[in-house]
Amino acid sequence: MIENKMELKFSAQSANQAFARVAVAAFATQLNPTVAEVTEIKTAVSEAVTNAIIHGYGDSDNDNEVVVRAQISGQEIVVEVADTGQGIEDVDQAREPLFTSKPDEERSGMGFTVMEEFMDSLEVETTPGFGTTIRMKKTVGG
Repeated sequence: MIENKMELKFSAQSANQAFARVAVAAFATQLNPTVAEVTEIKTAVSEAVTNAIIHGYGDSDNDNEVVVRAQISGQEIVVEVADTGQGIEDVDQAREPLFTSKPDEERSGMGFTVMEEFMDSLEVETTPGFGTTIRMKKTVGG
């Protein structure tokens, strides 16, 4: 049973990454997380939003959006970050540490690795040409 939920929709601009992470962290505070848990959630959200902006939309100039949803059930928070960008051709390859589709931009290729490390689970739903949704779950204070 979902006890609480929220949704944000914002322009796919790097400046909005900090907004998304702070908003989700503020929503998660009702679970009474530790400082470390808040930091882990914020970092995972940052990575997912950055991936949506940089890899989902790339260099496109149109009015793209990122949607962040969060829901709380018991002591678990589920965070989804979705884009309607280019999708991921090979999810297994994209999840490999140090793999990046943009090596010329000095990307570390650690986004999925960081998300997996800081959250309890990570699911990727993607359709090339139509977008990607990252779903992350974390039990807080458990």
